[in-house]
Amino acid sequence: MLDTTKPYIIGETAYIHEGDFCFLSRIVDEIAEVGLNAAKFHLLLNPESYMSRKHPLMENIKKWVFSRKQWSDIFNRSKEKGLDIIALCDDVESIEYIIAERDDVFAIEIHATGLNDYFLLDAASKFDGFILLGISGSTIEEIQYVVDFLKERNVKKIVLMYGFQSYPTDHKDINLSKMLKLKDIFKLPIGYADHTAFGSPYNEIISVMPAAMGFHILEKHYTPIHGEKRIDYEAAVGKESMKKIIELMRINLEAYGTKKLDMPNTELQYGTTGPMKKAIVARKDIQEGEKLSLDNLWFKRTKERSSVKQNQFPKLIGLKAKKDLEKDEIIDLDKIEHKL
Repeated sequence: MLDTTKPYIIGETAYIHEGDFCFLSRIVDEIAEVGLNAAKFHLLLNPESYMSRKHPLMENIKKWVFSRKQWSDIFNRSKEKGLDIIALCDDVESIEYIIAERDDVFAIEIHATGLNDYFLLDAASKFDGFILLGISGSTIEEIQYVVDFLKERNVKKIVLMYGFQSYPTDHKDINLSKMLKLKDIFKLPIGYADHTAFGSPYNEIISVMPAAMGFHILEKHYTPIHGEKRIDYEAAVGKESMKKIIELMRINLEAYGTKKLDMPNTELQYGTTGPMKKAIVARKDIQEGEKLSLDNLWFKRTKERSSVKQNQFPKLIGLKAKKDLEKDEIIDLDKIEHKL
């Protein structure tokens, strides 16, 4: 399973390669060099299975398609570089290829455009790794449909990928708080796919904001040539931005913590009764045998540590002092007759 305490950052290649195999190879090398966890590829083997022949992008898509051999080379390169492989499969043939020939693929993804595509989902349900679901622009009913579909076929490793599919995305449209609601509804891991403009001064901070909310999976479009006009370049960042994002992601997750109620040593020290939290002390001189009362007790910060907690104060009332106590002296258990 994914370690939900550490950043998991996916470098999205999409179709920015535009059919240039060397360019895609370079992206893989840089994603690994920068220190990302995974490389994600849009895998398409049969354009006519994915897109109508009259679609205006069909001719371009045909030029951008790689062969099984080329994909095998790219996947091997990614594996050698220590990257997890994530294949966003645009057609059934791609899923079948992954299942038949690539048992080293970490995850496949179903894009939001085919979230309820029966044939894609049926093929994906036979995959043994993680299944990522792009849920942008999808209703709760559409998301519920695919989750139920996969769970009915005994698929257990499901991750929802939230991200407003606009290139680039206006931060006012992102609505990160929706991720918390989706997590509550579906009880599944959720990742954030960011599409903030590469030139935005807020790109890095927006990218890591979900980490401050406890979401550790981030997907970012990556390009070796920052700002060069290619398909989907609007949201693609380069090496320096990605390095900043990695560091900010780590810091945000560390600050978010583990949800455990235990306190770290530094916080425990701050909670020490006496030097930090006020201790219960003698408000005035108290004689041996005298009962403790609201009249002779007080709360003050002291140099010494006290074994008596502030919230034990009500239990002290009416107990007798075992010795004479001076004004400002800490009330410790060994100085009073008690059954605490």
